[in-house]
Amino acid sequence: MVRGARDSGGTLYSGPKRNSIHCGAGMPTALIALGANIPSGNADIKATLCLALAILKDSDGIDAIQPSRWFRTPAFPPGSGPDFVNGAARVETGLEPAELLERLHAVEETLGRRRKARWAPRVCDLDLIAMGDAMLPDAQTVRDWIALDLGKAQTLVPPRLILPHPRLHERAFVLVPLADIAPEWRHPLTGRSVAEMLAALPEAARAEVVALP
Repeated sequence: MVRGARDSGGTLYSGPKRNSIHCGAGMPTALIALGANIPSGNADIKATLCLALAILKDSDGIDAIQPSRWFRTPAFPPGSGPDFVNGAARVETGLEPAELLERLHAVEETLGRRRKARWAPRVCDLDLIAMGDAMLPDAQTVRDWIALDLGKAQTLVPPRLILPHPRLHERAFVLVPLADIAPEWRHPLTGRSVAEMLAALPEAARAEVVALP
């Protein structure tokens, strides 16, 4: 259990609104998505993801973590494996985005993640979704990746970290958990909040994400 935590493509615009999600000294808070659909050793999937947060919280440069509830979601793409357990977390950190991404990958490896195929079942998947208002590597690159059609988006792998995650607005399994902990965060290009992006998804997509007891 993480200390201090609960247990539990729109239209582009030119003037980004400032997000209120910041930690001490004005540093932006990171938003991460978590997921897994196969157990790690003898631990069940939910326990593995809780352990991932605990390992991350105890590492240098991480000040606090606020997790969402856990949810059951169908595997993506459809038919690629068993249902997932998904969640999200707000992470207060002084790390740079690339440093935090390396830290997330290290936690995955500690728990047995091996990156053999892009859509393969996994024991732990930690994605850096956003970091305050950061647009990395630059606004035009973020625009270009958001504009990719679904077919290309499923086959192309970005050569570098892109923030915010370019498929964020399409994925109920990311937005539903994020709405638990950061409904007010706004996409720095589209200006839409997490709550607004979630509301724009089809009802059927939102209904597939079911809170776990």
